[in-house]
Amino acid sequence: MDRLTAAKKHFITITEHRILVRKYCFRMGLCRQGLMHDLSKYSPAEFMTGVKYYQGNKSPNAAERDEMGYSGAWLHHKGRNKHHYEYWTDISTRDRIGTVGVKMPLRYVAEMLADRIAACRIYQKEAYTDRSAWDYYKINCDIITIHPETKKLLEKLLKMIAVRGEEETLRYMRYLLYVKKEYPADCLCSDNKEEK
Repeated sequence: MDRLTAAKKHFITITEHRILVRKYCFRMGLCRQGLMHDLSKYSPAEFMTGVKYYQGNKSPNAAERDEMGYSGAWLHHKGRNKHHYEYWTDISTRDRIGTVGVKMPLRYVAEMLADRIAACRIYQKEAYTDRSAWDYYKINCDIITIHPETKKLLEKLLKMIAVRGEEETLRYMRYLLYVKKEYPADCLCSDNKEEK
């Protein structure tokens, strides 16, 4: 495929993805995040990689990673977009553990959920089901660096979509954001639960 065709197709893919994420974010009450989602994908650092490695059925960053051993576009992207759990990592100075996950604020967990649904819908097209985001997550879930409470919440939400569907899951996330305003009790680590 020539570069101009790849550029057009990549532009359409990322724009369709942003439109879907926006729709999900709006339904959860996250209008600003929906509008701002993934704007860095149009930057030269990310867009040119998208054109070079465009395939249409998976992220160009994965193809760059396969070829180079890492993805410069991904490093650029995850450092600028708080809806990726990879943004929320740091070096622990306690017990010399190394890299650890930091608990994500609920609004970014919600955007991450929207991002995962939309990415699966865009890349899987007609093959998409309510299980798609959960099935994709399970591929690497044992090797990711993510805060344990964020991981529990993400898994709960992805399983909820698989079993109950998007509509109920998005309503539940909106409830967490605007009524409960905190992680649900079943997603908290035992040392963080208040004594009763």
